[in-house]
Amino acid sequence: MIRSLLYVPGNTPRFLEKAASRGADAIIIDLEDAVPEALKSSARDALGQSVPMVGRGGAEVFVRVNMTDRLLDDAEAACRAGAAGLYLPKVNSVTVLDRLVAHLAPIEAETKRNPLRFVPLIEDAEGLFEARAIARGPRVLGISSGGEDLATSMGAKPLPEVLRLPKQMIHYAAKAAGVLSFGLFRSTVDFADTEAIREAAEEARSYGFDGASCIHPSVVPVLNAAFAPSEAEIVWARKVVAAARTEEQAGRGAFMLDGQFLDAPIVTRAERLLARLHPKT
Repeated sequence: MIRSLLYVPGNTPRFLEKAASRGADAIIIDLEDAVPEALKSSARDALGQSVPMVGRGGAEVFVRVNMTDRLLDDAEAACRAGAAGLYLPKVNSVTVLDRLVAHLAPIEAETKRNPLRFVPLIEDAEGLFEARAIARGPRVLGISSGGEDLATSMGAKPLPEVLRLPKQMIHYAAKAAGVLSFGLFRSTVDFADTEAIREAAEEARSYGFDGASCIHPSVVPVLNAAFAPSEAEIVWARKVVAAARTEEQAGRGAFMLDGQFLDAPIVTRAERLLARLHPKT
């Protein structure tokens, strides 16, 4: 369960040193937008130290690479440093995923490590209409959108009403492919309005989003709470699953529980909620 993903600039030691204590399920070391061009190479060279540093608390570690001529070198450095995966900006075709697999496979074989997973970011209109193919591409763990870049590419403002439809399209592509979907129906840049973020996160979860990224550690506990099942939901799910097993033994697939009609889709929803807590439940 990845509820929160915290971006940390790859060239800022004081942020990197504290990242492991922030409580995020995943840390994204950013080599792209957060790092000035003059410092990108040194931030990449530091991944050997920064990846294990930010992951020492148990968080998954991703590296956001540059979708430029730096791409393959960034990806190789992340691979050798032990990152779990790559955050891939500005993806508008599955071709770049195939290119990365071809480049990384021999390095992974050499270092005897598991294959890196990919989280493509859809950040322009072309990528939006290729989202289904991208979500089904090799090694894709999940997909997301870059709200600011997406709006900019369309000459639009990153308002919630502007981002809602494209983010839904990307979300549905993820669900159709059976991969994770990360995001909120708003930009991540405005992190100060905690209540608005909480409402947006709860709304996103109601749509089936799995988690979201943030650029400030104060947002991490908000995301963790919003994307985790509540105690009441857990009690409900356990009750539904237990009742469904009893009814199945009696030869009934649909039944009443506490005055509500339940059938297979609702039981499946309950089972999936419990699986988020315990993958083998």
